[in-house]
Amino acid sequence: MELREITYLSVCLRIIAAFLMGGILGWERERRSRAAGLRTYMLVCVGACIIMLTNQYIYQFFHTGDPVRMGAQVVSGIGFLGAGTIIVTKRNQIKGLTTAAGLWAAAAVGLALGIGFYEAAIVGGLLIFLILTAVHSLDGRIRRNAQRVALYAEVDNKLNAGQLARSIKALGVEVSSIQLDDEYAPTAGIRALVIVMRKNRKLKREDLLNDIQDIEGVMYIEEL
Repeated sequence: MELREITYLSVCLRIIAAFLMGGILGWERERRSRAAGLRTYMLVCVGACIIMLTNQYIYQFFHTGDPVRMGAQVVSGIGFLGAGTIIVTKRNQIKGLTTAAGLWAAAAVGLALGIGFYEAAIVGGLLIFLILTAVHSLDGRIRRNAQRVALYAEVDNKLNAGQLARSIKALGVEVSSIQLDDEYAPTAGIRALVIVMRKNRKLKREDLLNDIQDIEGVMYIEEL
């Protein structure tokens, strides 16, 4: 029970554990050159730990206040930091969701360590690290095998939507929709389109993208 009460030993143990766990989670993001990397994750985890320690200290020694009130503010407040890592590109791609979720999870680990719930913090932290690393490759495999494909395309103005749809269908793909992206006009004489289609399972995703890129009038494509 000594490690779960506020003592010099427990304070040092919890902060050092938060430092290490935040570093483990941040290392994976840093390795992928994300905006929120090693230092950000370590700061979030250690900061959440210190806040929870402070809350427990006030409650234990001054016998006043709610023992989880400050922790609740961290859970809601971390959303502002996470939101700053989420961006929507000009091509309607959403990036940063995993980083934002990772920061929120790192704060949760820090709070668990701050209150002395070591078991949940260690098991949860390791599972979060597993999600960020091992599950990443599984996620990519699922995406590659998915039948639905959404593309951002830049095409010559001379290539109309009907011609493009027929060319794509000739590749053995069902075109669900082709929409003009009015908000983003690359240069004069080029139109931006968002194309949604369904492919059969036998058709490789990479081969399909290469074939669409080779269609006359298609200047650029990028998967959404």
